[in-house]
Amino acid sequence: MYEKAIQDYYPDDIAVCYGCGRHNPKGLAVKTYWDGSEGICRFTPHNDHLAYPGVIYGGIIACLIDCHSIGTAVAAAHDAEGKILGVDPLNLFFTGRLEIDYLAPTPVGMELVLRARVEEATPRKSVVSCTVHVDDVLCAKARVVAVRKKD
Repeated sequence: MYEKAIQDYYPDDIAVCYGCGRHNPKGLAVKTYWDGSEGICRFTPHNDHLAYPGVIYGGIIACLIDCHSIGTAVAAAHDAEGKILGVDPLNLFFTGRLEIDYLAPTPVGMELVLRARVEEATPRKSVVSCTVHVDDVLCAKARVVAVRKKD
């Protein structure tokens, strides 16, 4: 397990993403923590993230899933290749496909817990599954195809 979030290892020149870029002060600041088998992200939405009173806009949920799943793909690839984040060159991934099933209204002001796992990995891509829970309620589930950037 890494002490820092996966996104904190991203190079400065690419750390500007609205979802996870540490150099984007108006962004969501998504942080993925890798435990060796899954990525875990916690996020508490606020009123700027509303679709309508009390419920989060689906695009915000998509953004959280996207950035968290890509961070999970990065961490899993490093582990699978025996690389160490912050020491070895970073494996970069981009979103190739994002499929989301919205299963329940996601409330504002409550902590969301996102959990992501790599279900399939090849040298070119990783397929990541991700869930979004609020307490015991499954609010969304997704499948993300993360395409590896060519060196």
